[in-house]
Amino acid sequence: MKPLDREALEHLDRAALIALVLAQQARLAALETQVAALTARVEELSGEPPAPPPPRPRPPFVKPARPARAPQRPRTRRAVSFARRRDTPPRVVEHALDACPDCGAALAGGEVVRRRQVLHIPRVPVEVIAHVVRRRVCPCCGHACTPPLDLGDQALGQHRVSLETMADIASLRAVGRLPLRTIQWRREALHGLRLSLGGLVGVLKTVADRAQPALDARRAAVRGSPVVHADETGWRAGGQAGYAWTFSTPTLRDFHYDHRRAGAVVQEVLGAVYEGTLVSDVYAGYHAHDGPHQRCWPHLLRDYHDLRVAHPADAALAAWADAVHDRYLAAKQVAAGEAAFAARVAARDELERRLTALCKEGWAKGSALPQATLCQRIDRFLDELFEFVLDPAAPADNNLAERALRPLVVARKVSGGSRSAEGSRVRMALASLFATWLAQGRNPLDACYLLFLAPAV
Repeated sequence: MKPLDREALEHLDRAALIALVLAQQARLAALETQVAALTARVEELSGEPPAPPPPRPRPPFVKPARPARAPQRPRTRRAVSFARRRDTPPRVVEHALDACPDCGAALAGGEVVRRRQVLHIPRVPVEVIAHVVRRRVCPCCGHACTPPLDLGDQALGQHRVSLETMADIASLRAVGRLPLRTIQWRREALHGLRLSLGGLVGVLKTVADRAQPALDARRAAVRGSPVVHADETGWRAGGQAGYAWTFSTPTLRDFHYDHRRAGAVVQEVLGAVYEGTLVSDVYAGYHAHDGPHQRCWPHLLRDYHDLRVAHPADAALAAWADAVHDRYLAAKQVAAGEAAFAARVAARDELERRLTALCKEGWAKGSALPQATLCQRIDRFLDELFEFVLDPAAPADNNLAERALRPLVVARKVSGGSRSAEGSRVRMALASLFATWLAQGRNPLDACYLLFLAPAV
């Protein structure tokens, strides 16, 4: 193609210019292909690898402008820092070089560039304190003077261990849930204190006996509480089957072992007439309580869930379970509000009416509905399902008692129980003491030591 001069280009119209540009681009692409083929051939003949193509020039990057930020208010300083605080060390070990490693010149002074704390629990040997009573004779009258030996602030009875050691052993047993042989090994390994298993059992029994007045007062406080949570678990004493019971409040724990009829245990612990609200599951042992009663809703809801899992294709059952759950959520909303008592009574009556309408079909004897058993259970405990709507202090669940009973459940799964009824009594007494102290936010070691210092009744 013959190139055009500037004058000829100026006389071309727009269509001719576009055609010329397209033709030039097509020719340029053909020439680039030809050059690439010839270059590859030359490299092949010369034995050198072909050179990489030159990088294509990139257009300049223009960073988009950021929108203007709103002025931020100054950060509020926290009242309490969550960083781990350093302890005040009773012993400081300094690490510094006394001489220069290059020239050997003496070094002194310097600045602190790093700190690190190491927490160390020393193995302190047991301290044996010998109390020697010396008798002295008066040179004037010849009277033999012997001082009284009163160690009530250091030891109990004829025990060799001190009050602090007894509190430590009881804490390891009740709070740490350690077996007696583990406690025995730990005391000997760390402090060189050798105690027999019988001695450890005697220490625990002494603690339980010493705490009996405090336990009686605690049971009286539980009876006077407006709301009590109760739960039970299986427990064997000397091979005899029984139950470990807990009657708990937010700050009190009362554990009790008994193998008798369940209703008698509830009346013995709470009294023949308990005017507060009892929160429990649907176990028949709690039927003896005649006062306000709140049955645990999560127990019922778990049964509804299991029923839905057993019948996954039953749409009517799923809709019924959802409707029951909606009644429960509506009751929770009313209980969390600030309505007057009369409004709460009206809401409770309306909830019972709606729940009755849902379950009435399953009340018929011999009903073929899969939820018939649960409907009959609701019919039986209808008056005890919405007590938490009337009493804001009574929750709809029995979570507090279940959490209080969990350590004994773990112990039962490991050992099955105790070897004797006396061992079960001591176990329940220690559980009542230390679980109450933990619920109150107290240090169990200090609380147990103060218990020993209290006057014996």
